[in-house]
Amino acid sequence: METVKVLSYAKLNLTLDITGKEGNFHTLDSLVVTVGLYDKIVAKKRKDNLISVTMHGMGSDKLYPQENHAVRAGERFVEKFGTRGADITVYKNIPMGAGLGGSSADAAGVLNALAKLYKITDFAKVKGLADGLGSDTGYMLRGGLARMRGRGDEVEFLSDSPDMHFLLFCPKSDVSTAECYKTYDELPQTNKAGRTQRCLEAYRSMGLGEAARLFGNDLFESAKRLNDDVGEAVTLLKSFSPLGAGMTGSGSAAFALFETRELCEWAKSRYRGKFRCYPVDAVYPAEKKRKYSNPYSIEGD
Repeated sequence: METVKVLSYAKLNLTLDITGKEGNFHTLDSLVVTVGLYDKIVAKKRKDNLISVTMHGMGSDKLYPQENHAVRAGERFVEKFGTRGADITVYKNIPMGAGLGGSSADAAGVLNALAKLYKITDFAKVKGLADGLGSDTGYMLRGGLARMRGRGDEVEFLSDSPDMHFLLFCPKSDVSTAECYKTYDELPQTNKAGRTQRCLEAYRSMGLGEAARLFGNDLFESAKRLNDDVGEAVTLLKSFSPLGAGMTGSGSAAFALFETRELCEWAKSRYRGKFRCYPVDAVYPAEKKRKYSNPYSIEGD
């Protein structure tokens, strides 16, 4: 096998609680799920041990190599496992700076591609590399529905695979993650502790619809202060009467959960605004070879 292709999926933070700080990093408690919006990673073996990464789409060609987690993932993989290098191409569909985990998805996708290319089967070691690359990169090696705690490296995968149908609004303007956390620290804290726990308890006892009423994000107020589009996107989505809605990550993307795919498509058909609009379903590990009718995906997958 000289070339491999993998898909790496975006994630949504259905809940996000800031639980404290460890040094310069915030700790969190978050219910996360991967959705059918993905970047495509193609890796081809090299004869030397160098990593070359080329990015296409979503303005990713402007990323400096030292800021690119895909580059760091490839270099650390080669160093850790002593393999040859690879020429890697990343075709981006996941909007950047949106809180959808695109950077982590690329890093996880590169690790998965190289593991497949060089037949590395020690998942624990690959996850160790992933945890050193970003707060949710370890989770995104696999994806699915999970509770993510600590600095994102404590992942509890849930066995449930409920159907979930989302409409995403993605402003063209992003939110700086560093600035969002900085602003959060400067604001008075009025959040209700334990949102993620309460959401999980509601889901297990009363179902997804009741749990969706508890979706929320401690970073929402700070993100709104940095980008007016964040609040507007969430307000617009709530106007379609979804089961629940909120902001993912540190923004700027917002999501709404609908009971059926038809309702999701209905809401999309009624929207006439400035935000990029993506109807997506939850994606689980066993389903990753399924085809998704996503107008933003790369043809020929």
